[in-house]
Amino acid sequence: MPPNGKTLLSTRRFFGRGEPVADGWSETAPRSRAWEAAYRDRWQHDRIVRSTHGVNCTGSCSWKIHVKEGIVTWETQQTDYPENGPDVPDYEPRGCQRGASFSWYVYSPLRVRYPYVRGALLEAWRAELERTGDPVEAYAAVVNDPRKRAAYVSQRGKGGFVRASWDEVADLVAASHVHTIRRYGPDRVVGFSPIPAMSMASFTAGARYHSLIGGVLTSFYDWYCDLPPASPMMWGDQTDVPESADWWNATYMIMWGSNIPMTRTPDAHFMTESRYRGMKTVVVSPDYSDHTKFADHWLPVHPGTDAALAMAMAHVIVREFYVDRQVPYFQDYARRFTDLPHLVVLDPRGDAHTPGAFLRASDIGEGGENPEWKTVVIDSATGAPSVPNGSVGYRWGDEGKGKWNLDVEGVTAAITLLGRHDELVEIDLPRFDTGTDEAGTVMRRGVPAVRIGDKLVTTVFDMLAAQLGVHREGLPGDWPKSIDDPEPYTPAWQAEITGVDAALCTRIAREFARNAERTNGRSMITMGAGT
Repeated sequence: MPPNGKTLLSTRRFFGRGEPVADGWSETAPRSRAWEAAYRDRWQHDRIVRSTHGVNCTGSCSWKIHVKEGIVTWETQQTDYPENGPDVPDYEPRGCQRGASFSWYVYSPLRVRYPYVRGALLEAWRAELERTGDPVEAYAAVVNDPRKRAAYVSQRGKGGFVRASWDEVADLVAASHVHTIRRYGPDRVVGFSPIPAMSMASFTAGARYHSLIGGVLTSFYDWYCDLPPASPMMWGDQTDVPESADWWNATYMIMWGSNIPMTRTPDAHFMTESRYRGMKTVVVSPDYSDHTKFADHWLPVHPGTDAALAMAMAHVIVREFYVDRQVPYFQDYARRFTDLPHLVVLDPRGDAHTPGAFLRASDIGEGGENPEWKTVVIDSATGAPSVPNGSVGYRWGDEGKGKWNLDVEGVTAAITLLGRHDELVEIDLPRFDTGTDEAGTVMRRGVPAVRIGDKLVTTVFDMLAAQLGVHREGLPGDWPKSIDDPEPYTPAWQAEITGVDAALCTRIAREFARNAERTNGRSMITMGAGT
């Protein structure tokens, strides 16, 4: 039915012109402005509270939450972060568009606020519970019946969740744990923890529970699968190292699998500001994404192949900055902060050797507490073995108090044994770019070795150089003739695997190391979950 005449005529107020005022620059209009009240009411909050958005975000930005009658109306960033001083940009403003719109998620009709169970499983569970009256027996009857189990397992990935009560779901989960422990043992109960940085209460509750029952507690590292677990174990930092404000101090940065504008949004300004200061930026990523636009060089590796790129860069750096010439800053850093000088036992296998365990203080007759947990180096001044501070053996016990540090106490550890070796030994090393036949998966290359007691040992550096294919005069084995020889692990070798030009790989490796040499370490790799 068409609108009546009165309604139709009333619409003229939206399209008609008002009375001009101010020499035609404005006008007086008769139209109602009642609609503006909805917007004004939104800003009339009762109070402001401090909070953060910790749902799967470790940014932990501080926000002003504006509340009206108990309802979050809108959010703005807090501006009371401590200052970093006159030489470093401040942290604030910290926040992102996702945080600014978070209240939309809180009150979204799509927000999950109740437990849901796959319908086929819940239906079978309820039927068996009514029949048996025992939750554990009911669960066992479902999972041990091939037909009933297949009925709900076949529905995975197809949706079909239905809402259940908290009490019912708690009974179902508890019954599944009891049945699993009773039939298979507690180590078959595996739990995934929330991100510790997000919810410590949830994390510790789940971790404690699984520890008490003898279950297995996985973590978000296991869930993501591709995060660098060796990084927090070695350096004590978590994943996207280092501290974002320290980006300001870098003069050469490689963003390797870390899309900083997207995943580190609150602190991405440090990276942007550092570029204005002169920092060179390289991005390693298969896709052209938000961070790629910041790059001076983009290395678009094929997905899953960036390890080959890293090995080739390491080949260039070890060859040109440790072997062809020895950079004093690198040598000092390697001695004090890495395991490159530490000795590794070579185990005989056939007509060659393979790398074994670290040589330990207990292997050379050193006493004291925990000698089997203390590693050994060669003192370059005396040629004798020495047990440096800092290994795990000093961490526990009274004897190690004050020595669980990296104070080398006047010992200059030998990084390589070449030139002080007793013999040159061929070792078999794995390669991972060939098929499954044993002959194609082993490289035979030489290392310098010395005998300490009844053990033949070499250094981690000497093994690393052999693995990377960095040849040194007199060493036996099969070696690349140059960086242009497509043998593991040269830039030419990685080009076929990653798609990154060999010359570009070599250039970035040289620039990265040369910058570190000239600036005493102001080269940085920002890692993320994409590595």
